[in-house]
Amino acid sequence: MVYATGAICGGTALGSFSQKWGRRRVIILSALCGMLLIPLWIFAPNTALLIAGGFLIQFMVQGAWGVVPVHLNELSPPEFRGTFPGLVYQLGNFAAAYAAQQQAWLAQRFRTANGEPNYALTMAMVEAVVFIAIIVLAAIGPEERGKEF
Repeated sequence: MVYATGAICGGTALGSFSQKWGRRRVIILSALCGMLLIPLWIFAPNTALLIAGGFLIQFMVQGAWGVVPVHLNELSPPEFRGTFPGLVYQLGNFAAAYAAQQQAWLAQRFRTANGEPNYALTMAMVEAVVFIAIIVLAAIGPEERGKEF
């Protein structure tokens, strides 16, 4: 519930800001803030901080990824606008389909002090890589905010 509430709030607030500040700027800012929140989300020393970290990380994740569909629509050539955004979004889902298996494999390589797989470190590393990827992709692309359809 905490994650979902954070996502709803982040998507709403940052989606609104993207109308004023630009899609790319909001995606990059959300991802940068999300990267800073990774330690609170994963390594917080108590439950209250883990809850706060969960809310805030989802706020930023949905702040970045919630803007992506409209950004894709604005980038789409007019003749492909009905197909392009959905196809690109689903190709991303396809690429992420094996994420759980990949993370489990990676966690086996990073062990805790007592020899167990380190899922926390693995999740933190994967999230950082994903945030970096969206920052780079948003930074190199054009801004089409306000495009008339």
